[in-house]
Amino acid sequence: MDDVLIPLVVAACVAAILGILTWLGARVRRRGIGGEVMGPFEEMWHPAAHRFRAEIRVQEARTVPMPPQGARKRPGSGR
Repeated sequence: MDDVLIPLVVAACVAAILGILTWLGARVRRRGIGGEVMGPFEEMWHPAAHRFRAEIRVQEARTVPMPPQGARKRPGSGR
């Protein structure tokens, strides 16, 4: 009985871990919080995507937000 039970328990644990990671990945994609939660796993299994995401974060930090289209000019700004 123990010869069957041990591999069954190991297989169940592996399946549970994979199921949790799949669920977590889907949840992260829906909410858009992938970098913080899935970052370490992405770095291990897909390093190119991790580097690409880091480069995107740097690009986003450099961009200056555009003012709204209907924004009024501030008085005294000279323009």
